[in-house]
Amino acid sequence: MRVIIAAGGTGGHLYPGVALAREFERQVPGSDTMFVGTTRGLETSVVPKEGFELITIAARGVMGKGMGGALQGLAVVPLGVAQCLAVCRKRRPDLAIGVGGYTSPPLILAAFLLGIKRVIVEPNVYPGVANRVLSPIANRVFVSFADAVPYFGSSKTLIVGTPIRREFLHAPILPGGGPADAPPGPTAGAEARGLTVLVLGGSQGARSINRAMIAAVPALVAAHHGLRVIHQTGARDHEEVAAAYRNMESAGQAAQMEVVPFLYDMPRAFRQADLIVSRSGATTVAEITACGKPAVLIPFPHAIHGHQDRNARVLEGAGAAQVIVDARLSGELLAGAISALLARPDRLREMARCSKSLGQADAAERIVSECRALVKG
Repeated sequence: MRVIIAAGGTGGHLYPGVALAREFERQVPGSDTMFVGTTRGLETSVVPKEGFELITIAARGVMGKGMGGALQGLAVVPLGVAQCLAVCRKRRPDLAIGVGGYTSPPLILAAFLLGIKRVIVEPNVYPGVANRVLSPIANRVFVSFADAVPYFGSSKTLIVGTPIRREFLHAPILPGGGPADAPPGPTAGAEARGLTVLVLGGSQGARSINRAMIAAVPALVAAHHGLRVIHQTGARDHEEVAAAYRNMESAGQAAQMEVVPFLYDMPRAFRQADLIVSRSGATTVAEITACGKPAVLIPFPHAIHGHQDRNARVLEGAGAAQVIVDARLSGELLAGAISALLARPDRLREMARCSKSLGQADAAERIVSECRALVKG
């Protein structure tokens, strides 16, 4: 079976595609999966690292780019479609998958013109423009939330969750270091081990979270012995954040610290985390709930249609997360929220159980099974 996936730009679009590619390998040994992306996005480093072929096309963002940027984005669509037509004629895929973003329209349009089966994957509560526009020509639409169904034809839409990599599905380590089925309450050895906070700002980082966390660390270290922090900063802020932690270490204020611009082995970091501080993109939310992790979520305030806030409120409503509005974020507020949770292992454990109840760990498996049936049928 030959599959071509359009996924790129950010980790939120790319990693669900990687999860599907891995699942095709598992279910259909010998299958051939390739990616369509651009030369500018995260896919240029991640896709080859994951062992898949990346084919680059001309594509640009439209939404949130202003009038000039939107016109530029629309202007390159015909070129991107022509390039995808050439790729599909040469490689003859059985299936084309779009995971949203600006690389999906050229591929799905080309597949439609050539009669290739087409599916789209929508991870957000409020669907993106690309997927809404493409849905009439898609054979199947896979969504993560029931609230997204009305935006698509219900007869071809399935609620399956967001596909995540199988590496996330190992038994999570709950607060205090115990396994997921441990009884509520602190686990022996928690005090000696200390607790781990994982800080994420999405694949590109988040300046407001980075700066608030730097300001919060001294108070957190003073209140929580043995605290460990894993901090993904994004490339732009990495040097600034790393320097700030080095200065705190010189002053005797720093936690045990791992600071990196990007975490390629995100499943490992999730397994170690007792609490996650993060933006609330759909893929991150899916990974948090599949692993059953408690979280402090700080939605990106400029996300189109406010979809990150909608994602975060689902977890907050279920008791799995605490939400902080980005406009109110400060070091003092963040330190207070984190400290209050770390001081209550029982509450962390209950939040973890609520988080796990929302997880849909079999999304990739279900999507690939449906895709195989679609191609055969």
